Amino acid sequence: MYVGFDIGGTTIKYGILDEYGTILEQGSIGTEYEPEAFYKSLLKIIEAAQAKYQIKGIGISAPGIVQKDGYMLTAGAIRPLYGENFKQKLALFTSLPVTVENDANAVAIAEKWIGNATDMENYLCLVLGTGVGGGIVINGKVYRGSHGMAGEFGWMMIDKLPETGNLEDVSINKRTAIVGGLVRLYNDAQLEQSPEEFVPVSDAREIFTLAENGDTLAIAITKQFYVDLSVGLVNLISCFDPEAILIGGAVSANQFFHQELQKTLEEVEKRHASINYLRGKTIAPVLPTKLKNNAGLIGAVYQVHQVVSK
Repeated sequence: MYVGFDIGGTTIKYGILDEYGTILEQGSIGTEYEPEAFYKSLLKIIEAAQAKYQIKGIGISAPGIVQKDGYMLTAGAIRPLYGENFKQKLALFTSLPVTVENDANAVAIAEKWIGNATDMENYLCLVLGTGVGGGIVINGKVYRGSHGMAGEFGWMMIDKLPETGNLEDVSINKRTAIVGGLVRLYNDAQLEQSPEEFVPVSDAREIFTLAENGDTLAIAITKQFYVDLSVGLVNLISCFDPEAILIGGAVSANQFFHQELQKTLEEVEKRHASINYLRGKTIAPVLPTKLKNNAGLIGAVYQVHQVVSK
């Protein structure tokens, strides 16, 4: 058995998995940003798992740029964990094999193992969460780039650049992530529209439900969200010519999200003359991940299982 962790900027999902990717137990906790508290929260889960199962290793899926030795050059939105080495520290604490994989790469790996990409050799994964992560698979192998940075799709800029300030304000991260994009933009618009009645929303599902039920503000914010996401997807399709793009993260289980995205994506593709000409010929479909919100967890365990098996 293995312990898997899928670390996000807001939540850490964890589970006990077998060598086939079957989840026997799972749960979630809030993400601790302070390093000592972060490791303590993971070790508590590992120790509880060891009391019930013979644990062979620990697999971690994490946001940011992960070096081969487990060093976190960045850690997504979790800035206090920049420069940490999850692999070395947890191996030292537990005396177990540990692997660390970028979260979007873990999703791509899981989908190739037992998901929607089992028959694909060239595909992309886009993970929408606190930020936006990307996994690139070329000729059946994850492409990591020279420094482990390949797939930082969230850094792409999709709008007119502001004259001053942080250019990331017009990035995919700030416009099409779920927490850092959609939720943030909706709350900002709420505050501006009715500051005296402002009640912040923390769950994007609430915004989707409001839009589905005809709320004017939610409709406007989600409409722009779908357009921005579609622009990013068309850019990726143009650059990589994948067999498909798989959308992961918690939103991957939301049927309303996929319906609205497909409608908007079709409109954007049809308005782009070159893309429109190739629709139905070479333009990749955009699909949800089969493993939904468990893909990162499963991909993390696949990596440590490969190490243990060898």
